[in-house]
Amino acid sequence: MDRQQMSLAMCSRQRYNEWIFRDVPSDITIAVNGGTFALHKFPLVSRCGKIRKLVAEHRDSDISTIELLNLPGGAESFELAAKFCYGINFEITSSNVAYLICASDYLEMNEEYSKDNLGSRSEEYLNSIVCKSLEMSVEVLQQCEGLLPLADELKIVSRCIEAVASTACAEQIASSFSRLEYSSSGRLHMSRQANKCDASDWWIEDLSSLRVDLYQRVITAMRCRGVRPESIGVSLMNYAHKQLTKRLKLEPDMGSTAASHERTVVETVVGLLPVEKPAVPINFLFGLLRSAATLDCSIACRVDLERRIGSQLDMATLDDLLIPSFRITGDTMFDVDTVHRILVIFSQQEDSEEDDDMDDDNVSGLELDSPTRSPSQTALFKVAKLVDNYLAEIAPDANLKLGKFMVIAEALPAHARTVHDGLYRAADVYLKAHPALSESDRKRLCKLIDFQKLSQEAGAHAAQNERLPLQSIVQVLYIEQVRLRNALCCSYPDDHDNPKTPAALLAHHQSSWRISSGALRSAAMSPRDNYASLRRENQELKLELARLRMRLNDLEKEHVCMKRDMAKSSSSRKFMGSFSKKVAKLSFLGHSSSQGSSSPSKNSHRTSSKVIDRTCASIE
Repeated sequence: MDRQQMSLAMCSRQRYNEWIFRDVPSDITIAVNGGTFALHKFPLVSRCGKIRKLVAEHRDSDISTIELLNLPGGAESFELAAKFCYGINFEITSSNVAYLICASDYLEMNEEYSKDNLGSRSEEYLNSIVCKSLEMSVEVLQQCEGLLPLADELKIVSRCIEAVASTACAEQIASSFSRLEYSSSGRLHMSRQANKCDASDWWIEDLSSLRVDLYQRVITAMRCRGVRPESIGVSLMNYAHKQLTKRLKLEPDMGSTAASHERTVVETVVGLLPVEKPAVPINFLFGLLRSAATLDCSIACRVDLERRIGSQLDMATLDDLLIPSFRITGDTMFDVDTVHRILVIFSQQEDSEEDDDMDDDNVSGLELDSPTRSPSQTALFKVAKLVDNYLAEIAPDANLKLGKFMVIAEALPAHARTVHDGLYRAADVYLKAHPALSESDRKRLCKLIDFQKLSQEAGAHAAQNERLPLQSIVQVLYIEQVRLRNALCCSYPDDHDNPKTPAALLAHHQSSWRISSGALRSAAMSPRDNYASLRRENQELKLELARLRMRLNDLEKEHVCMKRDMAKSSSSRKFMGSFSKKVAKLSFLGHSSSQGSSSPSKNSHRTSSKVIDRTCASIE
């Protein structure tokens, strides 16, 4: 610290030696934060009220040295103030205006002691120049970080924050007007090509350099001004990324100071999140939740994040749900308890939405039997599939207790799963990873699965799965037999609609008798004999079904051949009919030409007609 003060004093001496009057000897020395300035009383007391009072108090002792303690901005600010007292021109900029306002207030350089003093000039520059520019206002806010609480008392911070919020809101309004266009019907609407975060949100990067408390005040003012939630969400994401990664680079050992800062950043960002769901993506919320668990943030912060995630859980992915367990004495690799709380929040939300829909339908008098699915049902199906994949991912953990596995599976209502293939796969993975599970626990686990909702492939796998309890295997086989019986009944529903051959009828009655007799025998057998009998009858039913299909194909082929033969016979009959008519005409002409031979011609006509009839009969 002494070395810094010495270097600062040397620099200040070099600076003020350039502009101090060398021909007039100094009569007062000002000490400011380790730096000394050999100056003259007259120019200082003419504009600086504080120095005038100090000189007047020590007039009798002829004071020659004055120490200014805690001067805002230190030696650099006092140097600019001294230049102003000496009438030396310098430029007021956004990088020094905050220091000048605070220093002029400390030194009492106001209109009471001199007209157009340093304080009034700095205030004018702040109001007319800085507050008209968002970029300059942010820069002044950065300078105020080292001037608090005086900068706040002088309302420098509030004026800059209001300027940032107003400018950002005005630019977004102007950008929205520029994207308006007329539709084909002549109505104004927003262009579809407009992005959520466009060029008018360039301030997002500038705000990421502010201190967390000032950033919080700026975002709060923007929300009150009506800045778009999407823009605020992007700004929060950018700020969290910059602040958290910056601390990790500067202090990789994660000391107490860095951890405290990161905890404050996470809690502040969570408190500033917009209430609109699409304002921030759900993976960002999961990232904040992991950071909150790592940094041991407040319970309110984590509850807020879990509530926000639960309200849009259908947008999550499997990687989002795989939250590592940050507990030192944790018994699982992943934080199952947090996921369970999120699922409970999602289920409660679904229940409340269903109740609201019921009330609306009752009021309007509409029926609930609608073929279309509501968005809540679609979200429920997505979450059910996501949960099944999550269960399959955490099931290999040897330390995962059966109770925690089951409480995740039971978190969703029963109608959330139309197919239980994913749940069966997860249960099978858990049984494989926990071979020492007792018979009663395996039965408890299998009660989660509705085997009637398994697909054909999953049912075939379950029928041969030795990890399942014997009772579950028997249930699967029985369900598969019922499916085969229903398939046979659907193939031949009624005798008058689908005529059967005697062989097909006999096979159908035999298969029905086998199914019914097998069901009766299964009730009287022991479980293992029942299992073997059911498997044997299952194979016989499959063979019988294959025979029926082959017989049906043969019947269809025979039917096609008969159609072809009948078509040929009809064409032959037509040909013989036309031939007989021609012969009859010829015989009639012969009878008219020969007068005395009528009887023989009649006999010959009768004979020819008989031959034709016999020919047609033989063809038929």
